[in-house]
Order: sequence, then C-alpha cells, then structure tokens
Amino acid sequence: MVTNYEGDSIEFKELLPLLPVRDLVVYPFMILPLFVGRETSIKAVEEALNNTDRLILLSSQKDISAEAPSPSEIYELGTVAMIMRMRKLPDGRIKILIQGLAKARITSYEHTEPFYKVKVEKVTQPATSVAPATIEAMMRMVKENLEKVISLGKVLSPDILMVLEDIQDPGRLSDLVASNLNLKVKDAQAVLEVLEPFERLTKINEILKTELEILSAQSKIKKPSETFSKDSFLKDQLKALKGDLGDSDSEKADEFTEIREKLITKQLPAEAHKEAFKQLARLERMHPDSSESGILRSYLEWVIDLPWHELNSEITDLAHAKDVLDEEHFDLEKIKERILEYLAVRALKGSSMKGPILCFSGPPGVGKTSLGKSIAKATGREFVRISLGGVKDESEIRGHRRTYVGAMPGRFIQAMKQVKSINPVIMLDEIDKLGSDFRGDPSAALLEVLDPEQNNTFRDNYLNVPFDLSQVMFIATANQLENIPGPLRDRMEIIHLSGYTHEEKVQISKKYLIPKQMDENGITKDHIEFTDEGVDSVISGFTREAGLRNLERQIGTLCRKVAKKIASGNCTKTHIFSATVEELLGPAPYGHEEINEHDEVGVATGLAWTAAGGEILKIEATNMKGRGITLTGQLGDVMKESAQAAMGFIRSHASSLGIDEDFFDKHEIHVHLPAGAIPKDGPSAGITLATVIVSLLTKTAISKDIAMTGEITLTGKVLPVGGIKEKALAAMRAGIETIIIPWKNQKDLADIPEHHRKKMNFIPVRNIGEVLALALVDWKPQEQKIEEPSQRKNQVAA
Repeated sequence: MVTNYEGDSIEFKELLPLLPVRDLVVYPFMILPLFVGRETSIKAVEEALNNTDRLILLSSQKDISAEAPSPSEIYELGTVAMIMRMRKLPDGRIKILIQGLAKARITSYEHTEPFYKVKVEKVTQPATSVAPATIEAMMRMVKENLEKVISLGKVLSPDILMVLEDIQDPGRLSDLVASNLNLKVKDAQAVLEVLEPFERLTKINEILKTELEILSAQSKIKKPSETFSKDSFLKDQLKALKGDLGDSDSEKADEFTEIREKLITKQLPAEAHKEAFKQLARLERMHPDSSESGILRSYLEWVIDLPWHELNSEITDLAHAKDVLDEEHFDLEKIKERILEYLAVRALKGSSMKGPILCFSGPPGVGKTSLGKSIAKATGREFVRISLGGVKDESEIRGHRRTYVGAMPGRFIQAMKQVKSINPVIMLDEIDKLGSDFRGDPSAALLEVLDPEQNNTFRDNYLNVPFDLSQVMFIATANQLENIPGPLRDRMEIIHLSGYTHEEKVQISKKYLIPKQMDENGITKDHIEFTDEGVDSVISGFTREAGLRNLERQIGTLCRKVAKKIASGNCTKTHIFSATVEELLGPAPYGHEEINEHDEVGVATGLAWTAAGGEILKIEATNMKGRGITLTGQLGDVMKESAQAAMGFIRSHASSLGIDEDFFDKHEIHVHLPAGAIPKDGPSAGITLATVIVSLLTKTAISKDIAMTGEITLTGKVLPVGGIKEKALAAMRAGIETIIIPWKNQKDLADIPEHHRKKMNFIPVRNIGEVLALALVDWKPQEQKIEEPSQRKNQVAA
C-alpha cells in the first residue's frame, strides 16, 4: 500500500492569506514564477512575506476574466505555497517565485478586505489499496505515453523525463505530469481534487491518451508549408518566455563573464578550478529563477570569496612579540615562551612551516581566550574565534552537502572567508564541551582539521574540493582535558594554565583590570584611587575563583558606584580602602577559608582540585552502634572506592594501629564531606579519609595545621595525584603552611612560584604510616608493622 506522500508531513498555520490565480492550477512541489498585479493580491503577498514562514494559499478562480473574484468564484481546494523570492517591477506589479508545498481546503473566509484571509484545513493523500504491481504498471504507462506526447511535438520541459525516473510516488508523479501539460484550469483543478493516488494517476493517463489522439490527428492534417525547424520554433518560444519574464540574455552574459574573470583571477588550485568552471557551465544552461541556479550562484560566490593563496605578512620580531604579550598578560611564561619559539623557527625556516596546534587548559577566567587575541596581535595575524560549546552536529565542522536546502559550508570555511587570509589564528573555544548525537560526532570531524598531515587537503562537504588549512595557527581552550576524546587530545600540544595566586591577582588588578574598568566607566585617577588594602579586600572577601572574571566584575561595580556619585554632583576623590569596599559592595560573602581552631579527633583537612582551582576539603567522621561504613556528601564512585580501600587497609592492620578487631562488628563508621550540595570525586582524598578513620578509632587528634593529598592503596602505599599547584595555593589561602604530598609529586613543586614555595613546608611521603605519624598528635603505633616516617618533618622539598 502507498501511504507516504511528501506533502503530508508539512505543517502550516490555520489562517493564511489567499492569492487567487487566474489561468493555472498550482500543484504541490511545483516551482514557478507568478506576476501579481491586483492590489488585493499584492497585499496578500506582502502579508505572507511579513510572516516568518512566508506561506500563502494559491487557489484558482473559476472565471479567469473576473478582476475581483468573490469567494464563490474561487475553488475551495488549493495549494499552500512558500514565497521563495519577490521582485518589484517598474509597472507596479510584483513578480514572485513560489513553491507548492501541500494541498489545503478553504473552510471559511476570515475577511475579504484589504485582502482575502482564509481558514484552511490540511488535505492529506489517502492510502490506496491497489496492488503495488498494478501501480507500477500504471506509472510506466504514464511515462511511456508522456514520451509519445513529446515525440509528437508537444513542447515540454526537456528535463521532465529524467526527473520522472526518480519519482516512486504515484501521487507525486501525477502532479508533476499535470503541471507540465498546460491543461485548462477546469481540467487541472479536476486532477488536483482527486485525492486517491492511483485514481489520480489513472486520470492523468486518460488525459495523455486524449492528448495523443489530438496530436496524431494534427500531424496528419498539417500542411507541408507548416513544416519548419523544430529547433528554431523552440528557440523562438524560449526567447518569448524570457522576454515575458523580464530576463535579458545580455545581462546574463555579463554576469557570467564577470564570474569567469573572477575565477581566473583567483588562480584556484587545479581541482577547485575544474569544479568551479564545471558548475559555472551548468549555471549558464539553467533558468535564472530555478532553485538550482540559486544554489550554484551561492557556491561560486563562496569559491570566489575564499582566500586560496592570500597570506597576511607575519611579524617575526621576537622583541615586539614579547612586548605585546607582556603588555596584555601577566605571567603565563610557558605560553609566551612557546609562541616566541614558534616565531623564532618561523623566522629561520620561512613560510613552509606549518601552523602549531595548541590547547590551553585551565580553570575559567585565567585568560585563555584573550591570550589567543594577544597571540594574533603579536604575530600580525588575523584572529577569529569559533565557539564549540554545545556543538553536536558534524556538519558544523564539515558543512552541509549542496543537495540540502539552505546548505552552508562548515565553520572553518566560514572563518577563512571572514578573515580573507589562509594564515589566521583560529581560536577553538571550549573544545571540551563538544557533544554528539544522531547527526554525528563533531570531535571526530575535528581530527582531520587538527592533524598537520591532513589539514592541507581539508575537504568541506559544501565546497567538495580540498582547502589548505595547514598555515592556520589553531589554539583550542578547555577547562577539563578529560572530556576531550583521546585521539583529538593527542593531536594538540597541551599547555596548562593554573589559577592565579593572591599576589598575582593584586598585580593584575593594578596593571590591567583597574585601568580597564576606569576607562569603561568614564572615570579617571582624579575620581578614584585603589589602595593595596582595598584591592586585597576585594580579592579575599568578594571573590573565590582561580581566574579573574568575578574580580573584574567587583572592580567594575566599585567604579560604577563612584561614577554614580560623580554624576550626582559629588566630585570628591574616592579612596578605596577595606572599609570603603564594604561600604560600597556590602558585607563580604567570603572570609579566609576556615581552619580548625584546635586539634580535633575525626576531623582532617584535605585538598581538592576543581575546574575553578584548588579548594580545601574538610572531612569528618564519627561512629555509632551498627556495622559497616556510611559515606555522605555527594561522593562519586572513585571517592567511595578510596574510602573502601582505606577501610580495607585499616581493618587489615587493626592490631598494629591499636584498634580492637571486634570494633568493626559492633560499630558503624559515618564519614561526611561538607558541603553536602557540592559533588565530589577522585582518589586524592584517600590518605585524608584513612587518617580521619584512624583518628576516630584510636581517639587521637589530628593536627589542625596540616593539610594532605594523596591516593591510598590496600597495602598502604601513597600514590601521586594531580593539581598540586592549585591545592597548594588553596592551602596557602586558608593559612595552612604544612602540606603532606605523595613522594612522586615532588617534581610538580617546580610549577609553584619560588616565593610561595619558600613560605610553605611540603612533606613528601611514601606510605600511610608516615602520614599518620605526621598528622596525628602524639601518635604511637602499638607495633612496628607500619613503617615509621623518616626524619623529614621540617624538611622542605626541593
């Protein structure tokens, strides 16, 4: 059974403007130009164009001579169409190009002035019970009869037979044949009103048979003098049609000549040159109002506008580049050094060097995106940013194929057109937030873009020819590398940006943020002065972040408060002290991160890494009657397993730890990690969990002046963890100077600024026995089965 008809899936509003048409019937999926001259009809068209869907109902009038047909003189069944293009003519008429979409029936007229607006109901094609073989036989018969009609001299579109070969729906076939037979309005409307597809196909076949009889009789009575060249006849008719439509061969020729000259001037690569001229040749043979010609024009415009060979002159002066980077960004020495290395190699090797592919990884607000702009400025390249956050469609990267309506190239080709250079800096922002769904995986499409061995022949689906991206400097940004697929991460050079220290934020505020906010809010040094005390108060009391965004907002708020005071007539200079900050911004939401006031049993300070930087982590434990262990505080699976591993170690070493082995059968241990609303995960709290539980069970207090981080194994070994710098800065903000770290993390201490490293006491450990001896006050294990710590309590790791 044939049940699917393309028009049935199209939705439209219940109220539509009505355009009565005189001498033809429009069928679904029919594309044709219409000339509109009546005032009411022009207003109906304007109403449709004002709507976002651009839909209008086309219904034929019964009497083609009627200038103002009444509702009774208009057929109830018509076709909902979309206005694709509109052009105003000098004589006051308008010319529109429409495409039929679906059949609809007029149920009532809402109003008739200043134009017809009607309520419509959708008319769908009913299912047919005719056997598929019978339908196929009838479709073949219609196609054969149509071929005979054409062979006997009927002037039809030369492409219609080729188009019919791809149509499998009998209703669609019927509509297409009927729209090309130039039937009288009455006969064409009769075909439109037959809804059952096989019945409609049968009616078309009868019309073709009648047409064949007429053409056969006409050929027999034709006089010899009437025989003339079929080619010249067709050419004359084509020329007349073009004249009616207002098309000029000379204008078309000028347009194609201009396109051809531009393509030659671009000096396209061989494959692109061949494809562009092939499409130009196709365009020259097409009617200018056909939808395909619009697609080809857009394609050729894209080819002409793209920078196939245009290079921006690059700055290779290392001193200039360093000055630019230092002027706009504080610290970030690793990244600056990497850019200077690239420019140095570029100066020695020349333009044959491929662009680097970097990935800046770090918490929000540390300057990853703005750094990309500074790199473009330092190197003299154009800059374009592509936001990848939330992108789920592969075609956003590779573009759409030209067969789709509204097809466009992908974002990379669009970016190249925008900068008009083949060597820009392209910032791939938030690459870790790419998604994927049924439309494909954009991260897989990026593999070709970010591979230096492949991106010199990047093939966009829209262009369908290779495009060279090898000269582009790609800079990606990410908050969490774990979210980037391994193959994609492997193609990028990862550079980590950690959070800023308190002292660094003070310097950045004075050098960059305060002058910027003063300028944006229209105030000068005569109006406001930030003291070190005031800046320190803003940073410590009103921000809790690794980056600078919230700090800049708070500074901006202070500047606006001062601007308001000046605008009110009070022009006295405002000095920003700690008290002034609280007066203008209100009570500080943050204080110094609290540490325990005294040594406590079952309470320890751990360290955690987050996307916003480091944080201190309080861990509490208590016991009660029962059995087992309860973990609360929104813990992830990895952290829960760390707690289980800690419990496994403690139970297996209960006697050496001075714990009654029967204790676990009679008591339940409850471990909680505040704040309970914040999800937590990862293995780095393993030694802290173990220390808290041992403290609880042995009634031994934990030193309030020590923080710790490290993963624990069942055998009591302490394994390395990540984020040592961020965790150390968090401990420093909380006023903790002694940190226990895994032995193998000593190498990570080099990332901490030296002046901060000297203020802190990092104690590396190999096993949990060393941790307990350092963290527990007056700890004395019952037996020597747990290794005693080395005498390194006061040793500062190098």
